[in-house]
Amino acid sequence: MTYQETLDWMFSQLPMYQNQGKTAFKKDLTNSILFSEHLHSPEQKFKSVHVAGTNGKGSTSHMIASILQEAGYKVGLYTSPHLKDFRERIKINGQPISESEVVDFIADNKPFFNKNNLSFFEMTVGLAFHSFAKHTIDVAIIEVGLGGRLDSTNIITPLVSVVTNIGFDHTQMLGNTLPEIAFEKAGIIKNEVPVVVGEYQAAIHSVFYQKAIETHSNLFLADKNIKEDYISDLKGSYQSKNIKTAVQTIKVLQDSFSISEENISKGLQNVIKNTELLGRWQLLSEKPLTICDTAHNKEGLTYVMEQVKAQEFDMLHIVLGVVNDKDLDSILPLFPTKATYYFCKPAIPRGLEASILKKKSAEYNLKGKEYSSVNKALENAMRNSSDTDLIFIGGSTFVVAEIV
Repeated sequence: MTYQETLDWMFSQLPMYQNQGKTAFKKDLTNSILFSEHLHSPEQKFKSVHVAGTNGKGSTSHMIASILQEAGYKVGLYTSPHLKDFRERIKINGQPISESEVVDFIADNKPFFNKNNLSFFEMTVGLAFHSFAKHTIDVAIIEVGLGGRLDSTNIITPLVSVVTNIGFDHTQMLGNTLPEIAFEKAGIIKNEVPVVVGEYQAAIHSVFYQKAIETHSNLFLADKNIKEDYISDLKGSYQSKNIKTAVQTIKVLQDSFSISEENISKGLQNVIKNTELLGRWQLLSEKPLTICDTAHNKEGLTYVMEQVKAQEFDMLHIVLGVVNDKDLDSILPLFPTKATYYFCKPAIPRGLEASILKKKSAEYNLKGKEYSSVNKALENAMRNSSDTDLIFIGGSTFVVAEIV
């Protein structure tokens, strides 16, 4: 098969959360363990950092990877979802693995996939671990896909476990309360492995505290411990929290790696250059000022909308699309009423119809028109804007993926 044919098979033949939602969520790690054994336990052949959390885990993972690259290490980076190309999920020193590596891996293991009915996530995590072991990396930064306790990545024993924060997202799978969600995220904490928690949250701190006691793990609170101010090329104001989480994680890793203060500073300033991260308060144009961001839940959008409102502009245009399991009553009140909206549906099966989004948005006095695609919505926003206006594109990772 060609690379595109391989991707088509992966996306169409196997359960995938982007397409199916809750039905793709596995209830245990049996398949992940079986596949690891089939691949001769590649995750045991490299050191790792495990990163979970409701918001910021992608940015934090990229920051940690960038700092370690500045320190001269060969760094694997596994994140999800991708924006443009599947191979964005699996990088080594910022470069995606080759198309042929994806094709060969799927072809070589297809009988196993068919026999054991592996999910898209289980297959992709296996590919990442196999690639990192094959390329003899020094350390891998592994981002949790969903939750933590039952996530396909949770067969590693990392040098440090990281939880950025806890908020309401994927509640149909992780639980309807913050303590329930925190319990799932805390499931990545392993015996005697240090834990970094990015944000102290009184309502759920006891979940991490008790888990750390059970596992005899040292617990570090990034927002309490890290007092220094650092500059990053990731410009969203919300990145200040992720910076502290990344720096605290690096402080823990200094027991295993030689990492200088200069490496930390340069790593934070060169995240995009070193890792090719996309979609985080990304500037697309200056006239008009056009910005996209992948924030898609209440906590993430709260910070992003505050930053939107802090910009200088004459008129505000918002290209907005969401997926169909989004709690609209929690996120729509965050958006400004003094804006023109361009409602659209991301081009995935889970995308919410633009007409439904428009109707629901009207309940919150968010007014605009619906468009047949993300690109049509953006084209009209640009056509209706002057050089002194602001265009913001967001609401879903999948909306941003279509325009970066």
